[in-house]
Amino acid sequence: MNVMLADQIEKKVLEGSRLSPKEGLYLLKDAPFLWLGWLADGVRSRHHPRREVTFVIDTNPNYTNICETGCQFCAFYRRPRDPDAYALTVEQVMEKIRWAVGRGATTVLLQGGHHPELPLGYYLDLVRETVKRFPGVTPHFFSAPEIENMARVAGLTLEEVLRRLWDAGQRTLPGGGAEILSERVRKRISPKKGGPQTWLQVHRQAHEIGFLSTATLMFGHVEEPEDIVQHWESIRNLQEESRRLNKAGRFTAFIPWSFKPTHTALEKRVPRHVGPIQYLRILAASRLYLDNVDHIQASWFSEGKKIAPAALQFGADDFGGTLYEENVHKEAGFVNVAGLEELVTLIHEAGYDAVQRTTAYERLKSTPREALIFSSV
Repeated sequence: MNVMLADQIEKKVLEGSRLSPKEGLYLLKDAPFLWLGWLADGVRSRHHPRREVTFVIDTNPNYTNICETGCQFCAFYRRPRDPDAYALTVEQVMEKIRWAVGRGATTVLLQGGHHPELPLGYYLDLVRETVKRFPGVTPHFFSAPEIENMARVAGLTLEEVLRRLWDAGQRTLPGGGAEILSERVRKRISPKKGGPQTWLQVHRQAHEIGFLSTATLMFGHVEEPEDIVQHWESIRNLQEESRRLNKAGRFTAFIPWSFKPTHTALEKRVPRHVGPIQYLRILAASRLYLDNVDHIQASWFSEGKKIAPAALQFGADDFGGTLYEENVHKEAGFVNVAGLEELVTLIHEAGYDAVQRTTAYERLKSTPREALIFSSV
């Protein structure tokens, strides 16, 4: 343990000063685990002093599993001629959304593969019909690589695609497809996907238009600690840029999760999941390093119902969503299911009040720990 560096980090964190890449590396490689959690919990309390944890009622369907990118970490994609390849019609997607709305969903996280033929009008119709038919739902659609694919197929720029989605009624973007924002890593795990700068450019232009978006991190494969620090730097710098140029568009939250190797091309090289200690370390370090991102999300879905409550003591203030439908992790043999009642119970048992939110982190309903009666959804 480097006592001088630890003291320096602690002093900077308590003062609210920004950490350097060297200090970020220390958090990932050498920092005492419980000390790191204590620091992250303190920063979380400073950002969010009330004993509350937010969550959203959402679902994550997919409109197609056809994808020509073939990422090494993905068990979900299919080639166009595979027998189980599919591309849903707009009406079929609307039925999935209708089902989730009937269970209280206010957010739909819609994503799919990089289909080589779907026209831009298809994506725009998905947004328009969702806004028209389900005015209480936020269409949280399409990751940055999907936006890039739309632009390539349509022969348009990224900005043109984003503006057409905005005009159709979309206001937020999910942060998927970031993986690790490192050229070295991306060349190894997703060589056909647009690199880190493309992901950043999609979110940069989305923020300039006024979109809110999230940022993600998928770790536990071929990355090194230096790659994670580079990822943090990219997110933190873009957040500074977006806030300086446009207060409306920005990253609302950061969501790290661990790679699931089963049924992927990477399984032989990375046969096991990383453990909970590494997840909690990265989560806590993310809270300390990303000082300009308001919310850090604990992923009960990807890390499990035993680990996610512990994450609330390591810097996380948000519990993600109900995810009534999810297929990407499912294809990798990893399935967690929780209804609204169980999600609220997990938050209560961790010692917090549960607050239902929107995609934009607006409060909808608070359920204090003392409340024992749940309304049906």
